[in-house]
Formats: sequence, structure tokens, C-alpha cells
Amino acid sequence: MSAAVEKELAAFQALKTNLFQKDFLITWEHPTEEIKAILTLAETLKQLHKEGISYRAFDAGLAISIFRDNSTRTRFSFAAAASALGFTLSELDEEKSQIAHGETVRETANMISFMAEAIGIRDDMFLGEGNKYMREVGDALTEGTQKGVLHRRPSIINLQCDVDHPTQALADLAWLKKHFGGLENLRGKKIAMTWAYSPSYGKPLSVPQGVIGLMSRFGMQVSLAHPEGYGLIPEVIEVARKNATESGGSFEVVNSMEQAFTGADIVYPKSWAPYQVMQRRTELLKVSDKDGLKALEKECLANNAKFQNWECDRAKMNLTRDKSALYMHCLPADITDVSCKAGEVSAEVFEQYRIPTYNEASYKPFVISALMFLTRLSDPGAKLEQIVRRAKALSI
Repeated sequence: MSAAVEKELAAFQALKTNLFQKDFLITWEHPTEEIKAILTLAETLKQLHKEGISYRAFDAGLAISIFRDNSTRTRFSFAAAASALGFTLSELDEEKSQIAHGETVRETANMISFMAEAIGIRDDMFLGEGNKYMREVGDALTEGTQKGVLHRRPSIINLQCDVDHPTQALADLAWLKKHFGGLENLRGKKIAMTWAYSPSYGKPLSVPQGVIGLMSRFGMQVSLAHPEGYGLIPEVIEVARKNATESGGSFEVVNSMEQAFTGADIVYPKSWAPYQVMQRRTELLKVSDKDGLKALEKECLANNAKFQNWECDRAKMNLTRDKSALYMHCLPADITDVSCKAGEVSAEVFEQYRIPTYNEASYKPFVISALMFLTRLSDPGAKLEQIVRRAKALSI
């Protein structure tokens, strides 16, 4: 048992959380101390796993995943977290369920939850609908518990919606904490969250929104950059402004990638669809207007093509602090001359930071583990200490 685990345990036990039997849907709905506890617990669990020590905390129970969009990292991270904690994973495939035959959200939520402990949901394609759906599921679970149908209410973990991608943003922050040696060292650091060119359209807004909504809480200088017309949800912009003011940091919106990169300590170039486009797209999806969707895609790709110079290349990286800002991405990145002809990042820059982006992604299973741990245990500090002491006794 390393001293690092003991140190993280002590740090975690000094922090307060109030997540037991609750959902985790939006990072800015939770106090900063709770965010710190999640990060500290995730780091502890990561270190335990690195040392080959089990952090299994449960003997039974289902962890159910509902993916309404494609996923690699988040899907496998949720499965890994469930396994590590002792839950059995079950994926709800809506095409194989009775949903197509008219089963309601309220009914489905209860029918899958008789022995469920956690439900992870990804629903990011419909602006104004994904987070709403998660809360509808939550209301159904609350009613089922109150009426005695469910013995206890499962916790919902947002695996990405139209508003936020909390497990990604928390993994990003965990990586920054590790890279810079602590959250306190992020104060005053400049992070450039910028739009970048992609030969595709319709990418969710939730990653950039999650980043500005979370990083602005830790005294960072957050610079959001995008071409005119590529704005995010206005309410989230206001959240970032408010957070920056309260944390002693700063928040700005600029229309130049170069301006955002200048003096930056961290850069996060990532494509997304304009807010107004996602609104139009949602209305077309609701009525299954295939022709309308094709026309919108053609229009948007033509507009994207006007901004192919919004690429993270060596010249822009040379504008950053000491020409060596940390490059970040949620992956998969659109890499110029590798995955596409022109994309978000040059092959040279991506290759330089490829391993760091893998390290960034490696925090996600432990962030999800931490969220399951905190939402399903009434005294997570005592349980973690039990796990650590047990492991220590076995190593003697």
C-alpha cells in the first residue's frame, strides 16, 4: 500500500458530500467541495487500481446503461466502473425492448430498476430533450420508490446530454489537477476552449459547455472561441460568467482561435454545431424529416468549410505560453491527413500529445466509479477506509 493512497484517503475524508441516493446530471448543480471530493475519490480509486488493489464495494445490484448515441470511451468506462465496484452491467437496447410497442418512459424506468443501483444515460442528440429525458426517468423512479414498487431508488448518472457532459468534464479536470499538481495550481491558468473545423456536422454542444461550466469554478481564465454564429446555449454562457466572477477567474467569448490561444496554458480545440443549428435539427428529427435533415447538413457543411483555418496546428500552438500549452480533447479527434483531409488538429500536434490525451481519457472510469460510490453509499468515507485497511492488512 503506497503512501499516495493514504494521503488521498485522508484528503477525501476531510471533504463533505451529499450525493447518497441522488442523481448527478449537471456539474454546476453541485457545490465545489463535492466536485473536489469526486476528484479526490477518483484519484484514490485510480491509484488503488494501479497498485492491483480491488475497490469492490458491493456484492450485488445492476448498473444499467442507456446509450441513445454511439460511444466508445464512456460506454467502456461505465462498464469498467460497474465491474470494479461489484455491479452487474446490463445495457438497455431500446430496439430490443417494448419501447417500440408503446411502453412509456415511466413504465420502462420502473421495469428495469427492480434491483438496479445506478443508471447511466447518454442522450445528447436532441437539443432541449436529453437532460429533460433524464429528469423524466428520475421522476418515474422517485414515484416507483414512494409507491413501494422499488425497494430503493437507483441513481442516474449523466453520461452526456444536450447540456453537459459531466463525466468528461470531471475527467478533464482530474487530468488537469494531476498534470499541474493540484487544483490550487489551476488558478490563473488560461484555458482556450475553441471551436475547430470538422468535415461533419451535428456534434453536440455538451463538451464545450461542460468545460466552461466546470473550469470557470476554479479561478481559471476561460477563453471561449468560435466563429460568428457558432454560439453555445446562452444560459450556459451565463453560468460560466457567474462561476468565473465567484471564483476570481475570468471568462471571455472571442471570435478568433489565435486570440484564444495567445498565452494559453491549455488548449481544447473541438468542433460543435451552432446552437441555432441544433435547434433546427431537433425539430427536424422530431418529425423524421429526412429531406430537411439532408438539406440542413448540406447547408452546415458548406458553412463549416468557410472556417477550415480553425485548426490546431503548430503555428497556433506557438502562440501559447512558452509554445507548449497542454493540448486536450475528448476523443476521437478529427486529425488532418489521418482521419480526414482537413480537421480539428494537425497530425503533428496530435501525435505530440497523443499519450497525454489517452491519460486524460483514463480518468473517466474512475470518475464514474466515484459517482457510483458516492451515490450508493451512505458513509463513503468509512467504506473507502475499510477497503484501504483491508488491502493494507493483506499486504502485511
